[in-house]
Amino acid sequence: MTDADGKIRCWWCGDDQLYQQYHDCEWGVPVHDDRLLFEFLCLEGAQAGLSWITILRKRENYRRLFDQFDAQKIARYDDTKIADLLADPGIVRNKLKVNGFVKNARAYLDMIDHGETLDDYLWGYVDGVALQNKRTSMGEIPANTPVSDAMSKDLKKRGFTFVGSTICYAFMQAAGLVNDHVTDCFRHAELAVDRK
Repeated sequence: MTDADGKIRCWWCGDDQLYQQYHDCEWGVPVHDDRLLFEFLCLEGAQAGLSWITILRKRENYRRLFDQFDAQKIARYDDTKIADLLADPGIVRNKLKVNGFVKNARAYLDMIDHGETLDDYLWGYVDGVALQNKRTSMGEIPANTPVSDAMSKDLKKRGFTFVGSTICYAFMQAAGLVNDHVTDCFRHAELAVDRK
């Protein structure tokens, strides 16, 4: 289906302007910045059981309230800070998810202490180059893959939470580790890379 601007997009962004902007400018664009990868991983976990548009509409609140996803600061959050966060309607007020951000920050800092970066670690699952799918409909896109299964298992072993395989695959799509724009979407060709 062609949108009013003459572009064919993946159907999931509909005609919502915020969703279309996210689809056109962010979803599937390769991310190599550790802070942004950490943010994406946390927000995908926050989405669990909800629609992505819910989190997208609250993203700026998350960034403000969680110190722009500075893991050093988040790892030091105490019970008082967490109680303040849970009282703020600008985010999804789920205690397990908010505490999950703190656990994830600590797990990420542990990786750094061992000389690892999120960029090298996460992109290692795809040998440093985005996987290129050629799906013709959204119905062909799986909820998880063997790669996301392996990523989920290892992240959990490292102390991360809200990183089930479906969340990991959604993260891979969002952070550009996989190009899952359908083939007739204008972004599919724009994000295509040669994996050689």
